[in-house]
Amino acid sequence: MVGGPTDSELDEAVGVFIDSGFQLARWLTPWDEADAVLPLRGDAVSMLKDADAQNIRYVLVHVGAGDGRSGGSHDRAHHRVDIAQLRELAQQLRSRERLLITCLAFGYKNGIPDGASWVVDARLLENPYWVDELRPLDGHDPRVRDYVINQQAAQELLGNLDQTLRAAIPHYRERGRSHLVVAFGCTGGRHRSVAMAEELAARLKTVDGIDVEFTARDLGV
Repeated sequence: MVGGPTDSELDEAVGVFIDSGFQLARWLTPWDEADAVLPLRGDAVSMLKDADAQNIRYVLVHVGAGDGRSGGSHDRAHHRVDIAQLRELAQQLRSRERLLITCLAFGYKNGIPDGASWVVDARLLENPYWVDELRPLDGHDPRVRDYVINQQAAQELLGNLDQTLRAAIPHYRERGRSHLVVAFGCTGGRHRSVAMAEELAARLKTVDGIDVEFTARDLGV
């Protein structure tokens, strides 16, 4: 979705997206095809609320100055740019030729990340936080990793996720999906979620024809 303070700026922004290969969407509905752009005309606040109510996932771009609307596209934008920056952003948002799977670690205390396709609750696992020598470390540390990953529940969960994702990947490709976010959450986003997300990323890197990355949203927060 694209918002802006004036119709002329919005028209210009939509034109940049169309020139970059996006299709123009004229209605608010889950979009099966990749690379569609929907201009937010009229009451953008209401449209965004409607999209949230329908569980429509979107990237919200605001072009230009603020629109002065509390809860509008400027307030909620994932990207705030001027028109000169928009073409580069549009290219970045274009669908990839290869499916990218992001294995993301987060802390529930900071909220579930936007754009998560799958959310996996790692709080069922024993928490390294309660082990004195592990508390100051994070899930990158081999000692924390071993503590988390060697739990039987972790092995079962990872095995099931790995198997299910491998079976689902061809279907995501058929639907034109270019990015899939598998988000692992624990309380603070430092121990269990980091170890689990990093381990799943390592396993999925053996799948041909996809790209895999790991990120930890709340490390250092």
